[in-house]
Amino acid sequence: MWDALQSWPGAVALRGSPVLYLLVNAAHILGIGLIVGPILALDARLLGLARHIPIGVVGPFLAAVAKLGVGLAIVTGLGLFSVQPANYADNPAFLLKLLILVLAIANAVSVDRGRAWKQAIETNEIAAVLRWQAAASSMLWITVLVAGRWIGFV
Repeated sequence: MWDALQSWPGAVALRGSPVLYLLVNAAHILGIGLIVGPILALDARLLGLARHIPIGVVGPFLAAVAKLGVGLAIVTGLGLFSVQPANYADNPAFLLKLLILVLAIANAVSVDRGRAWKQAIETNEIAAVLRWQAAASSMLWITVLVAGRWIGFV
């Protein structure tokens, strides 16, 4: 299976072109920035910082930017993974990153579809469950970031 993925034309192109690999890697980092920056700002607001800024004003925008970042990071991450799939699949830091990433995305989906989020946008009242989700979100996304950096050291 890994051989087939490694033979994919995109993986071959990434391995054969340092410039293409650099650009995809940079786009992956951009995607990460588009996730972590807006999410941490949104989580901080949900946890009580900058209470004078209505959630209904900043929340949907920050969430949309983070969703864009998740999409970009996943697409570019799959490309980067395809270059050395067997090595990544054996890397405990990579596996931890994937596990925490799944948890972070599940938490984000839970927030996005939850009644507390809709209520916060409409009324600017933050329910306790939403505060807990925001705290978990911050911890999860920071852990994804650290695990991602750890990959190169394992």
